Amino acid sequence: MSRTEFIAVVAPIAVKLRREGSPIFPSVRIVQAMLETGCVLHGWNNLVGFKVGSGKPNAFWKGRSVSTKTWEVYNGVRVDGVQAHWRAYDTIEDCFRDQDLLFQWSRYDRVRAAKTPQEQTAMLRMCGYATDPVYERKLNSFISGYELSKYDWEADEPVLNPDVANTIINTWIKTAWHGAESAKAGAGREAVAQLEEQQRYYNWLANELRIASGQQPT
Repeated sequence: MSRTEFIAVVAPIAVKLRREGSPIFPSVRIVQAMLETGCVLHGWNNLVGFKVGSGKPNAFWKGRSVSTKTWEVYNGVRVDGVQAHWRAYDTIEDCFRDQDLLFQWSRYDRVRAAKTPQEQTAMLRMCGYATDPVYERKLNSFISGYELSKYDWEADEPVLNPDVANTIINTWIKTAWHGAESAKAGAGREAVAQLEEQQRYYNWLANELRIASGQQPT
């Protein structure tokens, strides 16, 4: 899987959670996942390097785990071959939601309070989220290099209520589409072409409303 493909999988989930109140900027969430996994989606869906630790199962982590070798930095020295036990999740979203529970700890107050992605990456380092001394630099480099800030902007955009979108589609757009369809009966070739162009516009407009409200276009 390429990095672009990986981002395409993770970004919608990161944006969704941010819109629902997650304290983590989508750009930070995406780049964390990229660094922790090397852009590989494993079957255990742990994209954030969340270890089992002494944690208890919760609504998002059912207690399953996997063990692998990793590396850590202790007192500025990298140590390879460290045995680690990682939490295993049913879905990527469960993983991110469990991580948000971790970030509710007082230790991460400054992470939650960050006003920008760059401030948040700095607070992750200062709060000791990772042992890599250049963790912050790596995060910021990836955010810039892959233009991940666009997902922060997307999360901040107002979302149209699906019921409102469907009301507009069903009450006005469909009525206009069918009106154009009826007008085509007995119309000349040029007029029919114009009416069909109008119908294509109505279809486009309806799909734009569906997309803006988080629905699938048709």
